[in-house]
Amino acid sequence: MPGAAGLLDLGRLRRALRHRNYRLFFIGQGISLIGTWLTRVALGWWVFRLTGSELVLGTVSFAGQMPTFLLAPLGGVVVDRYDRHRILVVTQVLAMLQSVLLTVLALSPSASVGAILALAVFQGLINAFDTPARQAFVAEMVEAREDLPIAIALNSSMVNGARLLGPSVAGLLIAAWGEAGCFAIDSFSYLAVLVSLLAMRVPKRELPRASRRVFAELGAGLAYAAKSEPIRAVLLLIALVSLTGAPYTMLMPVVATKTLGGDATTLGFLMAAAGGGAVAGALWLASRPSVLGLGRVITAATLVFGAALMCVSLSRSLWLSLPLLVCVGAGMMIALASSNTVLQTIVDEDKRGRVMSLYTMAFFGMVPFGSLVGGWLAGHVGALATLFSGGLLTVLGGLAFWRKLPSLRQSVRPIYIKLGILPE
Repeated sequence: MPGAAGLLDLGRLRRALRHRNYRLFFIGQGISLIGTWLTRVALGWWVFRLTGSELVLGTVSFAGQMPTFLLAPLGGVVVDRYDRHRILVVTQVLAMLQSVLLTVLALSPSASVGAILALAVFQGLINAFDTPARQAFVAEMVEAREDLPIAIALNSSMVNGARLLGPSVAGLLIAAWGEAGCFAIDSFSYLAVLVSLLAMRVPKRELPRASRRVFAELGAGLAYAAKSEPIRAVLLLIALVSLTGAPYTMLMPVVATKTLGGDATTLGFLMAAAGGGAVAGALWLASRPSVLGLGRVITAATLVFGAALMCVSLSRSLWLSLPLLVCVGAGMMIALASSNTVLQTIVDEDKRGRVMSLYTMAFFGMVPFGSLVGGWLAGHVGALATLFSGGLLTVLGGLAFWRKLPSLRQSVRPIYIKLGILPE
């Protein structure tokens, strides 16, 4: 467990923020992500309040993320071919429109699950292009390559800082203004990230000539990732964690109400605990001096995530569930952010967008399958048994990755020597 000094190494954290474009992005995106988490919590609560069905809850989550799984590889080709900054401006405008439509629907007395599903699909389509663009654009905002791991970890702390604040506020807002209030605030929050993007001074990136057709470039990206043992192993682990462990957030409304006998405020506390652990984990990760040793970090974090999730499923007390969810949030965040850092470090620049689209596909794209299966299982065997099973499978995946570490180190070593991370 990191000490206080490691968590508060402000000098290292400021290294990424010294880059003007990244600093603007960090502020604008940080504000917008709070609104995003308001919507995530409010949407889950709204669907469960309307239907009382775990299966419908999982179906809505599936519909919102399935387009990302299907289209993220195509999004990666687009991100490698075209200006990433402009792509982000377009996707953020469309995401703001989606939140406005969600607000209008929530205020309508005739809101239906079908309409909610349609808007969830729309957001998934946007994310298929927005997420790989955002991941790849970090390398353009942070000119110094040695600051890239810090920036990636700060991105994770930003996401999970919003995850800490957003859900805790969402519970209060739902009680006071209903779900529509959360959706409306999210709509306005997109203005912050749009202002930050438009204020950037982005050097024009030399775009590659499209010498091959889209599907040929897509195939080249897939072949590149498949031939690289480290990239392949990391992507497979992310996919497993996202399939078996990450959908736990979808079941939190069920745990808050049926298991712990709480309400929207209880849900806010549970989600905030996971967010708090994730922020602590991200700050620790940002304080690490090098990418060296991240293989062990990924393994340990995956094991902690899975084991803590199993313990949450056995808890019947809010005060026991909260610290366990801190471990869940820290383990999941460190595993995913460390994996992201490794991928961004070893990938060839001309294939960065396509590899990050595969990361998007493995992380965000597999969650809908986990949500759908998790919702179905929860309806048949219960939410707690579903959580336990997901945690157990996550632990097994971490152990499998641990067995491959010696081979992965040998594969990564020449790349690290070429980049100057290791001496020759």
